[in-house]
Amino acid sequence: MTAPLHLLFVCTGNSCRSQMAEGWARTLGGDRVIAESAGIEAHGKNPRAIAVMAEAGVDISAQESTRLSDDMLARADLVVTVCGHADEHCPVLPAGVRKLHWPLTDPAKATGTEEEIMAEFRRVRDEVNQRVHALLETELAADRTPND
Repeated sequence: MTAPLHLLFVCTGNSCRSQMAEGWARTLGGDRVIAESAGIEAHGKNPRAIAVMAEAGVDISAQESTRLSDDMLARADLVVTVCGHADEHCPVLPAGVRKLHWPLTDPAKATGTEEEIMAEFRRVRDEVNQRVHALLETELAADRTPND
């Protein structure tokens, strides 16, 4: 068995998008993935992100909002930035660590009624799910046997 793929999802405040991505990666990747998330800053956990992920059957309530560290970067096989600010301010990566960028809309900036705001959180949750699913399909393909 090969070592698990170590993914690190990075956004500005590690409160919504990167938290969702970490939750999806843990859920969809199982023991083939180690997922972490961090922010350029730590803004705390967003209760709406926790709620919409719970609606989809993914519990991210125990995940912490953390600041990006050199140790996290060193552990990662792949860093995925999920917003432009994080992409622009991501430190230089250690040799061998790859980087992807997903320009996701920040649901925390949604305005309108509570229903409209929650609809935006759900839309972003579903987009993150699709992106993580596709990423894992690609990245874990090497681990598959012809009978999978």
